[in-house]
Amino acid sequence: MVTDPTAELPDPVHDTAETEPPEATAPVVAAVEPDFRSVDAQIALALDAAVRPRPVRVAISEAQGLLCAEEVVAEHALPGFDQAAVDGYAVRSVDVLAAGQEPVQLPVVGEIGAGSRQPRRLQPGQAVRVATGAPLPTLADAVVPTAYTDSHPAKVTVSRSVPSAGYVRRTGEDVQIGDIAVRQGDTIGSAQVGLLAAVGRSKVLVYPRPRVSIVSVGDELVDIDRTPSVGQVYDVNSYALSAAARDAGAEVNRVGIVDTDPRRLRDVVEGRLLMSEIVVVAGGAGGTAGDEVHAALADLGRIDMTRVAMHPGSVQGFGRLGPDSVPTFLISGNPMSALVVFEVLIRPLIRAARGTRNPHRRVVSARLLSPITSTKGRKGFLRGQLLRDEANGEYLVQPLGTSGAHLLASLAEANCLVNVDEDLTEVAAGEQVKVTFLAQRG
Repeated sequence: MVTDPTAELPDPVHDTAETEPPEATAPVVAAVEPDFRSVDAQIALALDAAVRPRPVRVAISEAQGLLCAEEVVAEHALPGFDQAAVDGYAVRSVDVLAAGQEPVQLPVVGEIGAGSRQPRRLQPGQAVRVATGAPLPTLADAVVPTAYTDSHPAKVTVSRSVPSAGYVRRTGEDVQIGDIAVRQGDTIGSAQVGLLAAVGRSKVLVYPRPRVSIVSVGDELVDIDRTPSVGQVYDVNSYALSAAARDAGAEVNRVGIVDTDPRRLRDVVEGRLLMSEIVVVAGGAGGTAGDEVHAALADLGRIDMTRVAMHPGSVQGFGRLGPDSVPTFLISGNPMSALVVFEVLIRPLIRAARGTRNPHRRVVSARLLSPITSTKGRKGFLRGQLLRDEANGEYLVQPLGTSGAHLLASLAEANCLVNVDEDLTEVAAGEQVKVTFLAQRG
């Protein structure tokens, strides 16, 4: 029996228990085609350009999902006073020591509720009824749970002894004054928000989400609220890439469609450079349109147009534009290729700009259920469905639509990318392959 493993694979850490790659069964060719840049070299160029936004101070209610940009030192102990951990009776533990052999009776001299600010002193041989969270009276060092007593309101009978500090939350037991409550670089989740509130912090310094602008270029494009004429297609890229950037943790501005008029295109991109940490131009690589985009943006900075030894999405442009050297990508207008390039190059850059320690998705080894073919001399990123054999825990992968870089529907069905090394053109069913897990399913 096999299952969908999506709930078991956290993003974004590398699997440290990967098996060795299989021996090549296909003819061995040059690792990278001449005049092609390797995928690893292109990733390194992109990551080297990562710009982390400057820290900002926000309300803790707005900090969830962001990285903490400071060491939050507790100025108050947590708990701030000795308090009852259960409903019961505050006592001196020595006064109920004998209750293990025979019942002990103590007079009940008062009651303290949670939130009480009235100081109370306990005398030897007395008990005070307390609620969970209530401050302990002076001299009390333990709480006898109600279940250990007869619950009498005036003279309680205790049937079991409790040790000193029993059923008591001690001052500073959770956090001491001077302790680091939340560390710099920690992702602020619900527990961190709660801890910040518990130590009295209403605001915290965080790294904001990197701002990503998505531009679609192409005279053939129309927005989805219009009906395409003959020769026109819907603008898929600005929507799909915006969703992918948002999933990666970015603050996204979907610019939408920009025509290929050089001045108009240049003005739009220049404006986005002033308010973005990353700019992506879909439809800006390959063919005549790619040349026009490259020429229109040339005076904003150097864009390196190259062919990367990967498929799909080989033809790419990358540079640092504008006065702030903003990382800018020119990628294919083909939606399938654009999303794969995003996964391989742009998503890690977004994660790095967020300050994520490991910007890459998890990689596991899986047994191939069907044979696949790959392009000679290029690293393949092929769509697949990752499964798990319940009997032995082995990962299995079923390729999807391995031919045709235009097949967007198969990517929608995929939960992983099958990574095929540059020196392989065929991989047989039953062989082990590396698999990059994509998004978890709700």
